[in-house]
Amino acid sequence: MGTPDGFRPARLTIGIISAGRVGSALGVALERAEHVVVAAAAVSHASLERARRRLPDTAVLPVDQVAERAELVLLAVPDAVLPELVSGLAATGSVRPGAIVAHTSGANGIGVLGPLTEQGCIPLAIHPAMTFTGSDEDIERLPDTCFGITAADDVGYAIAQSLVLEIGGEPFRVREDARTLYHAALAHASNHLVTVVLDAVEALRAALWGQELLGQELVVDAPGGLAERVVAPLARASLENALARGQAALTGPVARGDAEAVQRHLHALEEVDPLLAQAYRANSLRTAQRAKAPDDVFAVLEGGRP
Repeated sequence: MGTPDGFRPARLTIGIISAGRVGSALGVALERAEHVVVAAAAVSHASLERARRRLPDTAVLPVDQVAERAELVLLAVPDAVLPELVSGLAATGSVRPGAIVAHTSGANGIGVLGPLTEQGCIPLAIHPAMTFTGSDEDIERLPDTCFGITAADDVGYAIAQSLVLEIGGEPFRVREDARTLYHAALAHASNHLVTVVLDAVEALRAALWGQELLGQELVVDAPGGLAERVVAPLARASLENALARGQAALTGPVARGDAEAVQRHLHALEEVDPLLAQAYRANSLRTAQRAKAPDDVFAVLEGGRP
């Protein structure tokens, strides 16, 4: 895939603040695209080790020195830290006028970069719509990742789009006023999916505990066991069906209108963990709304009987 109208930014010197899970992975990807990460900030022991391993030729320096050396300053810090970091960089005058300043926050657009924009910097919001665990898989996933970009003008969008395309990602535009909704949608898809799957795994462990077949490993709490192997193909198929088939992917007792089965599920889950039963009830109610389930299903989910 080419860059827009043949536009390709010059080989950039890049400074990364900080070399955490996201920053270091993007640093590797940008170096593979022939840019040069000249400096990175790393405070925690984990970040220091990650910077040394992933970016061995990159100097680890204080934040202001990282910014001073870079044509592209990449701010890969938690959302809550970003405004204070931007204010600090603006107060010290560390970022050179005309430099590109890009952050990786999903919830923020370019407004948070206002103090640096006023000093002549080019503001970009470039958010990888991906979860990062700190493993090397993070780097390998980037070429298949979509990136939500927000910029101040067409030049900014061209730069952001080209950077994303260079590392193999797919850029898409997010309006400044839609960043919060955009971020909420991704959090719902990613974070809550983890919660739902792990809740299901814990319930399945309780159902299988002590029922192992002869020679089979015991059901334990550690990840990667029998319960996970049971859930994995089902969860993957459900996700793929949802993305490929939409509403038609819904199956199960709620979608079928089997109120008695839903009632039994709630009783069984209540015995294991009342909070898990509460979560099942909330998710089932949303499923019932999507599936336009019959009234007796809603009655069960709202605390009554079918």
